[in-house]
Amino acid sequence: MKILSRKLLHQLSFKQVSFFFLLYQLTHGLCLLEGIVKWAIRRCTYSTGKVSDFGQPTSASHPQVCFLTCPHHSDAFYFMFTSQLMKEGEITPGIATKEYISRRKRLLELLPENSLAIIAAAPVKMMTDVVPYTFRQDADYLYLTGCQQPGGVAVLSHECGLCMFMPEPKPHDVVWQGLIAGVDAALEMFKAEEAYPVSKLDKILPNMIKRSSKLFHNKLTATPTYSDLETFQNAAHVGKVSDLSIFTHELRWVKSPSELKLMKESAAIACQALLQTMLHSKTYPHEGMLSAKVEYECRMRGAQRMAFNPVVGGGPNASVIHYSRNDQKIKDGDLVLMDVGCELHGYCSDLTRTWSPCGSFSSIQEELYDLILQTNKECIRLCRPGASIRQIHNYSVELLCKGLKEIGILKRDAFRLYHQLNPTSIGHYLGMDVHDCSMISYDRPLKPGVVITIEPGIYVPSSFDGPERYQGTGIRIEDEVLITETGCEVKTH
Repeated sequence: MKILSRKLLHQLSFKQVSFFFLLYQLTHGLCLLEGIVKWAIRRCTYSTGKVSDFGQPTSASHPQVCFLTCPHHSDAFYFMFTSQLMKEGEITPGIATKEYISRRKRLLELLPENSLAIIAAAPVKMMTDVVPYTFRQDADYLYLTGCQQPGGVAVLSHECGLCMFMPEPKPHDVVWQGLIAGVDAALEMFKAEEAYPVSKLDKILPNMIKRSSKLFHNKLTATPTYSDLETFQNAAHVGKVSDLSIFTHELRWVKSPSELKLMKESAAIACQALLQTMLHSKTYPHEGMLSAKVEYECRMRGAQRMAFNPVVGGGPNASVIHYSRNDQKIKDGDLVLMDVGCELHGYCSDLTRTWSPCGSFSSIQEELYDLILQTNKECIRLCRPGASIRQIHNYSVELLCKGLKEIGILKRDAFRLYHQLNPTSIGHYLGMDVHDCSMISYDRPLKPGVVITIEPGIYVPSSFDGPERYQGTGIRIEDEVLITETGCEVKTH
């Protein structure tokens, strides 16, 4: 009977196995069905011993079996289903192999003929001599290869396509840090046309450079691995080397449907985490505790890291735009300004809320908050194809200057004094980096698929020469906005 049941299971879908599990619960456990269910769980559960380790998640290494429990009996399962971090054919969660190949093809279309692009992985940065900071991959390298690991150099050309130089782990490194992606992974997983150990870079890359009429690389992330080569330095000396980011930022500026899905999920995680933190703030009115709470909530919902150190400014600390100490107790009656974002599989979210932990605003706080909220809403209405961040910013300055004059904070020289109260832009591009695509001008007309932030604010320092009742007040309301064909969609409501 057991042999027969196993033969039957080889022909069953997972949904059919789930039916047997349900039937098992309803019948309170016949022995045969119990054996079938146990075997099915073993069949569908992942085992690391059977899968190649490339040093980062793959569709083979990260399937998960999930169970929903009966609401009346916590130890009784009534339904079973599978969910995977990665689907078959994806290099990173949510982004398919074919999309990475398409990105490289589009970059080659932008590059001049007979040119060479060199993109280095981010270096490992050390906290102490033996303790590294948490690694974060360079956005351009991740965008073009999907490799989430340090030590590599990617070269892209019309002649050879993608050539990857990969690190070679020593036995000592494997013992302490585990396996990493090497030459085999570059060919099999990242679909490079050519791949070599990075130790051969100084022999292979110089010839590629000599055959090219123009070189491109990311000046901000250049590494000595290639920039110290004599052939590269000679090319730079005669003006053959230019910044690659002007092309990669162009590609990254408009997001694909897959990217937008990840950004939507990242924004949802940050929103839920911030809401939980706001509910937590009355009981635990301390900047550090709120910072810890929001990071915990983001990580528990699947984010890999925070997109930046949370800004948690209580009272006068909220008037410091990028306040990051987060070490003060929040006094009764003070507002809290919290600017947070998380990173989900390489894509960032960014939002800000200002609230009163005690549950109510003073009349002065409410007056300023309403001005910022209305400015936020009016600026979002301007977000559509053809508009630019610069135009929206200029409109926000007009609205805020007018409102601040009516309130009585600004009197004479309103525009000059305004920049003491808000020296920031109304927003920025958002994507793989928080301030994404810095090579794209804020004068550029927006297109469908571009994601920006809208973040009006007012920051009145304690030293400001104005009405004393407003001094030491900071309020910002920031939303994440997707430009669509017909207007925009706010992702952080």
